[in-house]
Amino acid sequence: MKKRILYLLLPIVTLILEILPYGAVCVFATSPTERIRETFSYFDLTPFGYANFAPFLTALVTCIILILLLVYLFTQKPRTVSVAKVFLCIGVILSLCPLLYGIDFFSVVGALISASFIAELVLLLVAAKRSK
Repeated sequence: MKKRILYLLLPIVTLILEILPYGAVCVFATSPTERIRETFSYFDLTPFGYANFAPFLTALVTCIILILLLVYLFTQKPRTVSVAKVFLCIGVILSLCPLLYGIDFFSVVGALISASFIAELVLLLVAAKRSK
């Protein structure tokens, strides 16, 4: 059980990064030549209201992953880890979606969140190979 607690470390770090008000980015045009870049928490609905859906959905996926890994911590069912891997893949894709709007809509915190998802996915894949 002690080793499985380590699986929760990266999702908790990801959740903390998403709570910080520096992850989701909106670029507002105050005039034809001036742009203002504002950052928000992934849980803030302001970017969602401006059609930047990915940060909020990424935050929801992170919560689902955390719940799945908590369930796995107590039940030890391999199916739970398989479902968590699927949600991690979805999380990686969603966390990179702001790049579709341009690099201005992506932040360093967003890159750390993407890296955290990828690291957790690799960790679970390596652990699954080791247990076979």
